[in-house]
Amino acid sequence: MYDFIEREIIYLWYYLDILCRQIVPFYIIGTLLGSAISVFVKDKIHALLVRSKLKKFGFLGYIPAALLGFASPICMYGTIPLVVAFYQKGVRQDFLACFMVASILLNPQLIAYSAALGPLVFFLRILTCFLMALSAGLLIRFCFKNKEFFIFTSFGVGHNHDTDPNLFIRYLKNVGRNLKATLPYFAAGILLAALFTIHVPQDAFSELFGKNNGIGVLLSATLGVPLYLCGGGTVPILISWLSSGMSCGAAVAFMLSGPATKLTNITALKSILGLKHFIYYIAFVMIFAAVSGLLTDACLFIVNSGA
Repeated sequence: MYDFIEREIIYLWYYLDILCRQIVPFYIIGTLLGSAISVFVKDKIHALLVRSKLKKFGFLGYIPAALLGFASPICMYGTIPLVVAFYQKGVRQDFLACFMVASILLNPQLIAYSAALGPLVFFLRILTCFLMALSAGLLIRFCFKNKEFFIFTSFGVGHNHDTDPNLFIRYLKNVGRNLKATLPYFAAGILLAALFTIHVPQDAFSELFGKNNGIGVLLSATLGVPLYLCGGGTVPILISWLSSGMSCGAAVAFMLSGPATKLTNITALKSILGLKHFIYYIAFVMIFAAVSGLLTDACLFIVNSGA
């Protein structure tokens, strides 16, 4: 018994050390960058959305709306009151949908964390999140052109925590809040990833979630709903899963469905969508995640076969 415990501790320490070396630098950079954007340029980013007159660009206006959503560092409960203010200032609801979906899927911190996944998966995450945000805008434009999709009447104004008059102290407080909000999930993600590497047979995992396995992609899209708690916490888990044989398509499906159906995000969204439109949103997320995963694996299979 003692030998078993000692062996478990050695293995656990070994894999924790590897994962920390891989991911912690990205976590630190992401946290510092996210706080810097939140304190120093957040208001400028949000002002751009109002002043940019997106509608004059037509469909091309979805591109800056999505990019501004990625750059916005605030959570969904903070984004909703902001979107209400945008709507009151005349920003059209299809651009708001594009901005909101982009903000749900990515933020500056998560972009930095995701670099640890490797160049290919990082590129796929950025690309598919961008396409999902654009698709949301297009669907609202065509399906709700003369109807209201959002219900903004019952949502109040969010609280701004970045109010300290000293910019440096304000920045340090923001870093502290970010660490408090994300570090427990990040540490739990590393621990779970190490335990997964030790105890889950790689052959069985590869068989279920491996390349060109459509069932694995669909399962990943579904698993993103209950398992996705924090973006930073899922990065080490995804690294472990990918090294165990998960296909890029399955990872893409998980990375799209997870943040889009994260509990804190969907409860905030439910407050401005109503039941019917909320169901539309969930259906859109699951279908887009599954199709994106399947297309990713198909395209990579074609590319690799040609090579």
